[in-house]
Amino acid sequence: MKIIGITGGIGAGKSCVLTLMQERYGAVVCQTDIVAHRLQEKDEECYQKIVKRFGKTILTMDGEIDRKILGKIVFDDVEKLKKLNEIVHPAVKTQVKKEIDEANKKDCKIFLIESALLLEDHYEEICDELWYIYADEKVRRERLKIFRLMNDEKINLIMKAQATEEVFRKHCHKIIDNSGTIENTRKQVERAINGR
Repeated sequence: MKIIGITGGIGAGKSCVLTLMQERYGAVVCQTDIVAHRLQEKDEECYQKIVKRFGKTILTMDGEIDRKILGKIVFDDVEKLKKLNEIVHPAVKTQVKKEIDEANKKDCKIFLIESALLLEDHYEEICDELWYIYADEKVRRERLKIFRLMNDEKINLIMKAQATEEVFRKHCHKIIDNSGTIENTRKQVERAINGR
């Protein structure tokens, strides 16, 4: 089984590449954001630690973690983001390894780990290759405004918290330019899968 780490800045279109690879190659997809959200649900591994660290003001009326409130707290403060990451990311990585084992038992050929923090969390330790999904900043901003209804202030905060293009390019084995058409992206993915 080939394990490929998929990363890139917000709005680069990582989900588009994941869908292409699921449909064309039957790849199994593991998105660390989704795993992290699961682990923050009530009675899950990270829940108590997060509530203890950030207080009950982050909870909804039914006692779940309100990710919007928590997000506002951590994206405004680098130290608080670091503390949250120290709670969540090791637990996520452990869960990802379990999912890799499960996929391996099912004779999966390609396993994709999608994470904006692939480099920071050292997923190169468990991946055969790291792919950087790139898109021009202008394209990314347009996508975020149209599809996620984000304003410039929120986009700036998130982009500032993520790795730079130079860092992604330095540490990733392959680069997929997702600034253009789906067809163009599909051709690049095919070349990358076939080792070209």
